[in-house]
Amino acid sequence: MTKNKKKPSKGKVKTKTSGSIASLISELFRTLPDKRYSVKNLITATGAMTRDEKDEVRSVVRSLFDERTIELVAEGKYRLSNAKRETFEGIVDMTSSGAFYVKVEGLDKDIYVNSRHAGHVLHGDRVKVAITRKAKKEMNPEGEVIEILEHSDKKYVGVLELSDSFAFVKVDSRKFPTDVFIPLRDLKGAKDGQKVLVRVTEWPDTMKNPAGEIVDVLGTPGDNNTEMHAILAEYDLPYTYPKEVEQEADKIPAELSADEIAARRDFRGITTLTIDPADAKDFDDALSMRRLPNGNIEVGVHIADVTYYVHPGDIIDAEAENRATSVYLVDRTIPMLPERLSNGLCSLRPNEEKFCFSAVFELNEEAEVQNEWFGRTVILSDRRFTYDEAQQVIESGQGDLSDEITALNALARKLRAARFRNGSISFEREEAKFDLDENGKPLRVYFKEMKEANQLIEEFMLLANRKVAEFVGRKRQGVQNSERTFVYRVHDKPNSDKLAQLRSFVMRFGYQMKSDAVGKALAKDINKLMTNVHGKQEENLISTLAIRTMAKATYTTTNIGHYGLAFDYYTHFTSPIRRYPDMMVHRLLAHYLAGGKSEDKEYYEGLCEHSSAMEIRAADAERASIKYKMVEFMLDKLDQEFDGHISGVTEWGIYIELDDTKIEGMVSLRDLTDDYYTFDEENYCLRGERTGRIFTLGDGVRIRVMRADLARKQLDFALTATYDFDTKKATPVQETL
Repeated sequence: MTKNKKKPSKGKVKTKTSGSIASLISELFRTLPDKRYSVKNLITATGAMTRDEKDEVRSVVRSLFDERTIELVAEGKYRLSNAKRETFEGIVDMTSSGAFYVKVEGLDKDIYVNSRHAGHVLHGDRVKVAITRKAKKEMNPEGEVIEILEHSDKKYVGVLELSDSFAFVKVDSRKFPTDVFIPLRDLKGAKDGQKVLVRVTEWPDTMKNPAGEIVDVLGTPGDNNTEMHAILAEYDLPYTYPKEVEQEADKIPAELSADEIAARRDFRGITTLTIDPADAKDFDDALSMRRLPNGNIEVGVHIADVTYYVHPGDIIDAEAENRATSVYLVDRTIPMLPERLSNGLCSLRPNEEKFCFSAVFELNEEAEVQNEWFGRTVILSDRRFTYDEAQQVIESGQGDLSDEITALNALARKLRAARFRNGSISFEREEAKFDLDENGKPLRVYFKEMKEANQLIEEFMLLANRKVAEFVGRKRQGVQNSERTFVYRVHDKPNSDKLAQLRSFVMRFGYQMKSDAVGKALAKDINKLMTNVHGKQEENLISTLAIRTMAKATYTTTNIGHYGLAFDYYTHFTSPIRRYPDMMVHRLLAHYLAGGKSEDKEYYEGLCEHSSAMEIRAADAERASIKYKMVEFMLDKLDQEFDGHISGVTEWGIYIELDDTKIEGMVSLRDLTDDYYTFDEENYCLRGERTGRIFTLGDGVRIRVMRADLARKQLDFALTATYDFDTKKATPVQETL
């Protein structure tokens, strides 16, 4: 190379050596796009020894800089330019530490972004992120935000701190990195110390805190209504019902049209009953039963005909579509439909004629379906049973409609047995319930067990859901393009890695899961495991882990079957009062029964995605309300000691579930002072580097309640003793820490 260092043009490096140097330098910048290299670093990295080779390194660097492939970021330091980095668009998922991940559709792993590369981004923002380090093995790729494409319109719950000249909202969510500055003109009447709903309006680079405005004043912290509304607001769920929607519902006539009755199949003369929780008001399903001359039994599964009253495009339908589901908090229901419909016109109350959409089955004595019929009906429920009342009839064989309930229960037991023979998996976790006083304060935590009365209803709802899906979804012989757009409830196969971890974990308790295949053998293994752990201390822990191995059920127009139920076809048909997908199913089924052509798949897929997202949001809010009440229940139990089990292990501490109430709290890693502990994610444990001491899932412990933080719905525990299941011995913490 001559001393006249003419810049080589792009792609013109000719010699083998210079070509190798250029390729190596380009690869270094692209492999570690965030790493900064000086020319000296690159000379060393390329192994350039001679003067010509070193000059070639300098030439390549100048060329890459001129092409804007690299950029100068410090004195003599270069890195790959943003324009040349691999970039993605995604949604910000903030963590409590201030770091966050960017969720990108189509990527297996979220992109990790350190807080120093965050800029003024907030949870839920849509951003463009540049990759700074590619993923290795189990690690996430790393990146930095280069552009905020769209700010989230999410609102946040917090407490107003007001002074004479300014105000801030201290946000409850740990996913929010800072307080929000509120100009005094935007207070909306809020007072110091009140819980409010705030929206961020701007966050200029020159401001340390984002500025915002108060959207709503929720009330006094600690007040039950305030806190329940705050939970709903935290998950962007409505806590009030629009007056105009309620007014529209009030206009719907209560009288049933004689012409409409005449057009429907009439079940008013057939024995019909409902079985629901004692506090239920929206009865959306009923069962009819009669014996046929051939000895078979006809069972009608009658579902409230919501779509007779609610029509596509009307104001009530638009509100229901947006909500997608009713939300069930500890002390209240936030309905999808106006109360006039959910608790009145559509509710299948006894001794009232009601319009239904029904699935009617003729079953033989082995509970095998001989004939089926789907269509619109009119019914008259003879009796409303609570689950406890129906259970008493089942156990005693006496009481109102005892013959009908006994016969229905016998069929349900056979349906259930057949379902499990075919590979259905049983996950029947106990559900936390509270006794509340008139102010919503929890007086008692208890757990309600599923009994035969619950299973009776469950089996006939499953039957109706499965058969409706089969009727629409199965290919019709002799019909071209027979596939019809439909809304399915699908459940994918479990993750094999998670199954291996579960299999390894349960061995610690002496249980075996032999099957490696995902099918009936695995279902049999899991069901056997659930039976074996029933009633034991480790039941809740193992059932929780087993559930976590499973995929989440979702709504979609693409049928892949339902793995957990072992059904090739499955949908949600039986709860249109509280789920919008069931309303979609009713409309599609009616359309196809009338001979209609396949509907727009893309349109319904969009509704399915929205419904799945809202279902998750509603479930998160329900869990948050339970956590809040559990923390509230423990407020007067500070410094008391309880027995529990390790139910979760993270890099910041261990979670303990109390044995008697299933209430969960955390022992912080910083309080484990005897050693330096590292998190072993694969083995669900913390491991002491010096002592080798291990804290792992399922370990028995004794704790003291240290703090109860209602705002964060969090309990802090201190470890006082460990418990050995084999020796039945508790060891005080002083001897172990």
